Amino acid sequence: DPDDPRLLTRLTRFDHEVRAIIRANGASPVASKLLEGVFWSGDLKQATYERSREFDISRVGRDGLNHIAGVVAKTYRQESVLTFRCLSRTSAETDALEIEAPGVSANRLHDELVAHPVARDKLGGGSVTVDGRLVLIAPLADLPLARQFTAKLGVDWQTVQVHYGDREFVSRVRSTPTP
Repeated sequence: DPDDPRLLTRLTRFDHEVRAIIRANGASPVASKLLEGVFWSGDLKQATYERSREFDISRVGRDGLNHIAGVVAKTYRQESVLTFRCLSRTSAETDALEIEAPGVSANRLHDELVAHPVARDKLGGGSVTVDGRLVLIAPLADLPLARQFTAKLGVDWQTVQVHYGDREFVSRVRSTPTP
């Protein structure tokens, strides 16, 4: 429900706690953005809204990033956490892209996601910053679909910023019981 009051929270405590997790695991938190996520739930057969934060982290490699994501997933009981490592377009590890574009609302993203079954099934959803910037992470193979979808959102591709990299959904870390 886009009018759910929980979507108004700024997640300030979450921001501080995740920054502490990042530091405790040897990395440096750089920035954090508040996001309004819109995701397609195949189980519910509907688009759902979720308030979240994106964290930029430095001084961490792939394994460290995945470990931090697993700790966050476990701590906050998330099914998974999406990571995106910026890489060069030509890197052998590049399998995805992050599209950022101005002028998109969460409601518009929701409506277009519901209206386009191929986009919702392949892209799964996206997020919008509080100042109206779309953040869409997609597999590299789905670039044509992502371009079509952003056009339906009213995005002028000339205003888009594209970052290439490696995306991964990191599941909760399973802890072993202590004897």
